Amino acid sequence: MKQIRQINLELGHPTVDEALRRLESELCAAKAMRAPVLKIIHGYGSSGKGGRIRTASRAYLRRAQEGGKIRDVICGEDFSLFNDATRRAFCACDALRQDRDLDNYNNGVTFVIL
Repeated sequence: MKQIRQINLELGHPTVDEALRRLESELCAAKAMRAPVLKIIHGYGSSGKGGRIRTASRAYLRRAQEGGKIRDVICGEDFSLFNDATRRAFCACDALRQDRDLDNYNNGVTFVIL
């Protein structure tokens, strides 16, 4: 069974730039390891309005998707059995069916389908 690779961008309380550099590095590593999915933990932000790391990483991932570098991006709040992208992602990585955030609407995580 193919496994989900996971990264916690909040670890060590980095700046946004540091977190984005780490995200870029982890994306390259996950692709090199042929991981089907990268789960990114970025948090939601302590202000309750959406953290800067969350906002910046999702914008980065959307650009990467538009540029064809990744297949899909699924925001944690959309990671549900009722979401078409989630169901398509199950084909790439069956382990996603057991992920604890499935149907929990966790906006502090994002899934990248490589």
